[in-house]
Amino acid sequence: MPLIDRDDSALVIIDVQSDFYPPRRLDVDRQRFDDMVRRIVWITSVADRLDIPVVVTEEAPEDSGHTVPQIREALPAKAVTLPKNAFSVWDNPGIAAAVEATGRTTMVLVGIETDICVAHSAIQLHHAGKRVVVVDDAAYSPGRAHERGLRRLAGRGIETLSTKELFYDWVRTVEAADAFHDTHRDLPLPPGVRL
Repeated sequence: MPLIDRDDSALVIIDVQSDFYPPRRLDVDRQRFDDMVRRIVWITSVADRLDIPVVVTEEAPEDSGHTVPQIREALPAKAVTLPKNAFSVWDNPGIAAAVEATGRTTMVLVGIETDICVAHSAIQLHHAGKRVVVVDDAAYSPGRAHERGLRRLAGRGIETLSTKELFYDWVRTVEAADAFHDTHRDLPLPPGVRL
């Protein structure tokens, strides 16, 4: 597989909602979840600066709330946010239409949950002929479900990479990376990412 082409990429942020994990969910690793949110904010900010389209989904927002404020604040003006009722983004006609409207064929997926909505979305998009990449440190499921989801994706031939790897695929050269950092000094690195 070739490197991820930013001019063919669309970022799909799946269900990172304020009430998706209520406080009583004892199996949620809040630090790991918060780190994921910060990585998604950073990826979204990079996508905005590189003119990469962003599609955001919210599963049953009447119950699970809306996208967390940190991500909402980072969204580009042209980002599309849509409700999701089927676990796979591709199985929701409005979201599938928004994905198609980007004109891109490489879907970069982040969000929750790795083993269900992210996995279902990746598998269905892949089956529909899209190149699918899941950013493994910007996806989350509680406990061992995250690793199980990643294993399922690997078994289906779906690519996974880190936030750092995605950034370098998008910028490609030392000169472009340096120029990005010089131009966007306001963009702090997310947890665990060393560029």
